[in-house]
Formats: sequence, structure tokens, C-alpha cells
Amino acid sequence: MSDISTDDLLYGYMNGIFPMAEADDTIYWYSPDPRAVIPIETYKPSRSLRPVLNKKTFEIRVDFNFEAVMRGCSQPREMEEGTWISEEIISAYVALHQSGYAHSVEAWRNDQLVGGLYGVSINGAFFGESMFSLESNSSKVAFHYLIEILRVNDFMLLDTQFINDNVLRYGAVEIPREQYMQRLQKALLLSRKFDKSLISDHF
Repeated sequence: MSDISTDDLLYGYMNGIFPMAEADDTIYWYSPDPRAVIPIETYKPSRSLRPVLNKKTFEIRVDFNFEAVMRGCSQPREMEEGTWISEEIISAYVALHQSGYAHSVEAWRNDQLVGGLYGVSINGAFFGESMFSLESNSSKVAFHYLIEILRVNDFMLLDTQFINDNVLRYGAVEIPREQYMQRLQKALLLSRKFDKSLISDHF
């Protein structure tokens, strides 16, 4: 059972902070300055991704197996030591998912989960947490459909926490923490839902 409650997570995200586990499983809370965000309105799929989207190489499912996505994201990656997604983190976010606030966008092929991402949705803000890919382009396709869901439901903010090469490819930019908090407070005032049904013909 996780020591991090759903209320802890919701309070944290609404105040610009989020948890990560260290190698010894100790949980720390972070509020980076500057903060990385991905402008929802300016994202465009890369030229190389468009044929993959057109061919519908992957079946996209939303919230089909949230925990499996988290466990995929928790696997160590090349050039990285360890993972910040501990068992306690997984337990806490699965509970948040069961409460309707955490979501996964998943890429499946031949009825196998081959990539995806997860994050937290509160009103007009979506907080991207992590993604993984077992096949080329699978996580990129999942991200593309995340953007589609956020656009059709008129979300204001897509938070990606820290800048790195992975999020840069999706158009991430850094903004001062003070500016991030202003955007966050505006997004939280909006009544929005993470509703895939409006673009269900794409799935």
C-alpha cells in the first residue's frame, strides 16, 4: 500500500509539485525552475511519423492497462541508471487512475502492448509523466493521440516537468516557474475532461 495518497498527489499537482523516487526508494517532491511545457496548439507530427499514422501501424487504446504502461515506463533505459518509478509510485498512481485522474495512452500491435505514456489530468491541465517504447515510433504515435485528445477537449496546459532530448522532439520549451504557476492556475479554473470519445473514430 502506498504512503502517498490520492489527495497528496492532487494537492501536489495543483500546486506545481510532483513526486519522484530515488534509488533507495525515498520519495522526494520537485518543483523545477524553469519548468518544461509542450504547447498543445503548435505540435505537429514529424514528416517521418505521418506514414506510420496513415498506415495505422498501431492500435491506440486509452486506459486499457494503466499499470502495464507504468511498469513499461519503470524499466531502466540505455544510458540511464535506475528509475524514479518505484513500487510506491506505481501504487499511488494506480490509485489515482482508479479515481479518474490518471490516464494512459497505449500503442498495441498484434494484441501486445508495445509503447505508451501516462500522466495526470486535472481540469484544463495535463501533467505528462513518462513514456516507453518497445517498437520504433510506438510512443510517438501514443503522444500524437494524446495531443489529439487534449486539443479536442480544449486543454490549456501540457506540463512535461524537465527539459530533455525526448520532450524537445515534441516541441517542449522552458518557462520560468512563476509563469508556469500562472498558466497552471488558469488551467485549473477550466472545466475539462480527458474524453477520448470525441475522437473515437481515430482508434
